[in-house]
Amino acid sequence: MILGEWEYISLLPLVITLLLAFVMRSALIAMLVGTFIGTLLIGLTPGVGLNQIFQASLGNDDFIWICEIIILIGILFELFKSSGALNLLAERVMKRQKKRRNVELSAWAMGFMIVDDYFSPLLTGAIIRPISDRVSIPREKLAFILDATTASVCILFPFTAWGAYVSSLIAAQGGPVDSVEQALSIYILAIPYNIYPILLIIFTLFICAGLISDFGPMKTAEERVKNTGALIRPGSVPMVSEDDHIDVNARIGRQPSLVFELLMPIILIIGVGVISIVVLGSVKIVEAFLLAVTYLIIVATYKKRFKNAVEIGELIVSGMKSVSGALLIIALAYSLNTVTSELGAADLIIDLFAEDLTSSTLLIMTFLVTAIISFSTGTSWGAYAMTIPVVLPLAYELTGGQITPLIYQTVAAIAGGGIFGDNASPVSDTTVLSSVGAGSDHIDHVITQLPYALLIGAISIVFYALI
Repeated sequence: MILGEWEYISLLPLVITLLLAFVMRSALIAMLVGTFIGTLLIGLTPGVGLNQIFQASLGNDDFIWICEIIILIGILFELFKSSGALNLLAERVMKRQKKRRNVELSAWAMGFMIVDDYFSPLLTGAIIRPISDRVSIPREKLAFILDATTASVCILFPFTAWGAYVSSLIAAQGGPVDSVEQALSIYILAIPYNIYPILLIIFTLFICAGLISDFGPMKTAEERVKNTGALIRPGSVPMVSEDDHIDVNARIGRQPSLVFELLMPIILIIGVGVISIVVLGSVKIVEAFLLAVTYLIIVATYKKRFKNAVEIGELIVSGMKSVSGALLIIALAYSLNTVTSELGAADLIIDLFAEDLTSSTLLIMTFLVTAIISFSTGTSWGAYAMTIPVVLPLAYELTGGQITPLIYQTVAAIAGGGIFGDNASPVSDTTVLSSVGAGSDHIDHVITQLPYALLIGAISIVFYALI
């Protein structure tokens, strides 16, 4: 669609979505309204256009893939609950770690053990949430820890899908780079300049260790728990159902085994992930979760926790219901991204900033442009694909076609800007999955995390202005 003099209206769906989300505290309604307005701006028939956008946005492999992951993690968590393994783990951990600080630090540390932006918040959340609930950690706080140690960790590990993806984009621009291997070397040398994720990880560690006090909406959440004991805000809608549709005690059967009913599924998931990336070059996350779920069903059947196949079906349905809110959020996020892309919002942002890039403002503008695109679209990978072809040739021009520290700094500004926008965006996959993993209300997670992301983002901009 060509908007001509009305080109700025392409940002309207996103702006309305954000305003409604923060005012109404309802991500579902905000995204639905934003998507509907986007269909009108594209020129589609009211009502009919919304259906067309849904079909175009959701009828693809990526959406089905992420839905499979969320459904399987819901079923997996129900199996953990029905076996009593999570309760047993919580009881044993609580005997040794009765302090909130130790639990928060454990959640932070697990982010380095599971280097995957989808897998990390879901699995870490499933393991830590029962324990964090017992020591009265607000769900918003747990969601922040999960989010801060997800994409930020992934982008700093070069030998992952993230490193391979960004390196391939760098290599595709040509210039002084003539191979993917050389592009990967540039990516690695850029890591020390990738200040946003580095600072965010350190900042989160200091928060967990109590070296930095909470502030803003997160402090309010902490005071709520201290004064009322409420782990979630009254009236909020957690991304994982709080209703236990399964009578855990009735399903326990034999004493749960932490080795066979908690450790082994985790080993299977991580093992499949590691082996698949080494052998096939990609992480088979769906297959890993499916294997773990199948294994646990077999173990539960052997221990006679199910009387018949009907009860297995009921547990599976219960697991799917528990993540239904997350599935709706993901669906609307994809739909909103489709209309903003169709309206050319990302291209508009690039055009606004590209003309003003000079040697003195290159890094700052690069960081901001990538962050805005990532925030607007909810995908840092999409932001990288849009900014690298524009910004990297400009950097080569400023260095005379040579690979200098300015090139490393530019790549770092792109990488960090994408993570910044991703952390702040309510339509980001990883932000949604962090809410799912923590069992937090999604907008509450966004609001409590936003001041922290903005603070680290501002420090990052100052860093790029001074180097």
